Parts: sequence; C-alpha cells; structure tokens
Amino acid sequence: MHSIDKLERQQVGLRLPKYLVDEIDEFTQHYALNRTDIIVEAIRSYINEQKAQLFYEGFDSSCIELKNLMSKENDDTYQTLDGLIDELENS
Repeated sequence: MHSIDKLERQQVGLRLPKYLVDEIDEFTQHYALNRTDIIVEAIRSYINEQKAQLFYEGFDSSCIELKNLMSKENDDTYQTLDGLIDELENS
C-alpha cells in the first residue's frame, strides 16, 4: 500500500494524439470515469506489465544458467539441485 504522500497527485502536462483522446473520451462516457482515471490506470498497467516481463526474463535466464551449470559433464557437484544449493550455501 502506498503512503499518503505517494498518493498525492501532481499535475503533468502531456500531448496525446487526437485519436487517443477521442478513444479516451469515448471510454469515459461508457464507464463513467474521467480522463485522469483512465490514463493513470493505463500507465499503472503498463508499468506493472513491464516489471513482470523483466522479472520473467530474469527468471528465464537464471533457469538457463542453472541448467547449464547442472549439465556440466565433468563436475559431479552440480548434477543435482541439492548439490548446487549446498555449494552456494558453503561459498
């Protein structure tokens, strides 16, 4: 949850293409929201999506790195996940 000072609104000027403003205005009529609510929610959604994408990309690369470590032919230490965890805990 955000603190009160983080919820304080700050005015920001921006220019949007007319077709987007028209779509936002159309949306406001259907859902009884104002432009600000729609734009704030769109930005929040976009930021959360980007954060999730970064997280999953990092997770994917970590899984690939772990798989590569565990598949080393000459190193029995990393043949199991338990072996890797033990090695990491002891380092």
